[in-house]
Amino acid sequence: MRHMLLAAVMVAALAACGQGETQAPSSSSSAPATAQAARSTEEIQAAVAALAAPYSEADYEAGRRVFAQCRSCHTINAGGQNRVGPNLHGVFGREIGAVEGFNYSQAVQDANFTWDAAQLDHWLANPQTFLPGNRMAFAGVRDETQRRDLIAYLMIETAAE
Repeated sequence: MRHMLLAAVMVAALAACGQGETQAPSSSSSAPATAQAARSTEEIQAAVAALAAPYSEADYEAGRRVFAQCRSCHTINAGGQNRVGPNLHGVFGREIGAVEGFNYSQAVQDANFTWDAAQLDHWLANPQTFLPGNRMAFAGVRDETQRRDLIAYLMIETAAE
């Protein structure tokens, strides 16, 4: 009994930190899981293979696991809500600081670039070094392979339909 209680507490704590693999269903967070479930493994592999190098060599499932760190602050589905961070759907090709209704830091408001894989890679490596003064309270994804996998996952899951 004590082991079951400890396991339940650990799962709840990990989920609250955005580190868990499961999420409570809601209209804004269940769509990516539903979209993923609707695609076969072959479709996902084909989508990854169609990406430009080096993202065509990425591991989609590893990227999904890395995104668990981001999930507590960001949604990725079309029409998803902003949380502590903006919704990331359609991020590639979007001007920085352009999500309607999100209150960006002055650093982001003053920046002038369009999100692409290279910009996102630099941002994710260390957001505070990439754009000092932004409010993203995340140390970054230091491992290059994890960033590649995460970016490939985002390319597939946040693509504007």
